[in-house]
Amino acid sequence: MSPEELEKFRQLLLTLREELISTSEARDEASGTVHLDQQSVGRLSRMDALQSQALAKAGKERAERQLRLIEAALVRIDKDEFGECLECGEPINPKRLEIDPTTLYCIECAR
Repeated sequence: MSPEELEKFRQLLLTLREELISTSEARDEASGTVHLDQQSVGRLSRMDALQSQALAKAGKERAERQLRLIEAALVRIDKDEFGECLECGEPINPKRLEIDPTTLYCIECAR
């Protein structure tokens, strides 16, 4: 992969990382403890709040996993290993990397 292509993917990964980090505060707030006044809030409202909290926690876990994948991809760029399939060592199609720059496998090995 050319240095220009690697730099393009580095910038894409850095942008994705910044987007995830910038929304992390909102995810943290939404996944926090649910506090409801038992006297004024009905059972369905509590259930709705707990469901929203569970969804927010799942979103937070997904974002943290995505951040780890982004960091690993940036390390692979630094080691000049980015774009190589971890299974067979063949180059990963750049169009596949444009869709998901954190992908680890070529289309054949991902099956």
